[in-house]
Amino acid sequence: MKFIYSISEPKIKSETSYWFAFKNNELLVNTINGSPIIPMINSLEDIGLEPVRRQYLGTYNEIDCYSAELDSDVKLSSDFKLMNLRSLIGQIDEEIFLIAGKAFQIKNWDANNQFCGRCGAKLNIKNNERAKECPQCSLIIYPRISPAVIVAIVNDGKILLANSRRFNSDFYSVLAGFVEAGETFEECVAREIREEVNIEVKNVKYFGNQPWPFPDSLMVAFTAEYSSGVITPDGEEIIDAQWFSANSLPNLPGKWSIARRLVEWFVTNNLQN
Repeated sequence: MKFIYSISEPKIKSETSYWFAFKNNELLVNTINGSPIIPMINSLEDIGLEPVRRQYLGTYNEIDCYSAELDSDVKLSSDFKLMNLRSLIGQIDEEIFLIAGKAFQIKNWDANNQFCGRCGAKLNIKNNERAKECPQCSLIIYPRISPAVIVAIVNDGKILLANSRRFNSDFYSVLAGFVEAGETFEECVAREIREEVNIEVKNVKYFGNQPWPFPDSLMVAFTAEYSSGVITPDGEEIIDAQWFSANSLPNLPGKWSIARRLVEWFVTNNLQN
C-alpha cells in the first residue's frame, strides 16, 4: 500500500481512478455491504457528474487519484451518497482517509484561490509545483498548512486531559493549539498550556506528527512534564481539565488520531498491573 504524490497527470492513465469528490465538507462515496467506498471510476462524467474543478493527486497502488469539487446543487443517483469527511474516520482504510484528507485540503485551496489577494487578477496554475501564480504581480500562492501543537503532559504517573467546548461531547483529550507567527513549537506548547489551564511545563520533547484536514492543520505532537501551577481551565475553550491515571481514563479520542496515540504512549509507560 503506497501513495506516490504527483502534480503531473500521466500520459498513460490507470484503467480506473480513485475520485475524492467533495460537495463542501462532504465526500462522495458509494457503499458495499453498508460500508462507504471511494468511487473507482474512469471519470466523474461516467456517473453523470460534472466537476467544478479537479486536481491530480498522484497514485495509490499505481491507481490514479483525483480530488474534485462538486456543484452545490449536485444530483446523485441512488448508488452514491455524500458523507461528512470527519464521520468517515474509522469507516474507511486509514491510508485512503489520509489521501481523502489531502484531496480535501487541495480542493479547498483550489476553490478559495481563484483570484489574487494582492491585485485581484485571475490566478494561473503553475505546472512545476502545487501552486498558483498571479500573471500581473507574480504573487505565488501555495496550499495553506496551519501548524498546531498537541501535547501530553504527565505528572507523577498521571496525564492531563481536558474537555473542550468545541468537542460537543463528554470525551477528554490532550491539549492543543495553533502556532503563532514567529513562535517555535516549544514556545507554543508553553503558551497554549498556560493560556488554557494556567500551569507551566518542562522537558518538552517531540513525539510525532499527523496531517489533520479540519480544515488544513498539521498536528505536531509533544510530551512534557508538569512544572508548576494549579489547573485552572480558561472557561472559554476548556471546560474541565483533570489528572487521570492509566487505570482510570475518561472517554477518549478515536484511535486514528495522534491525540489517541499520545494517550496510548502514556498508558504503555504507566499502566499498573
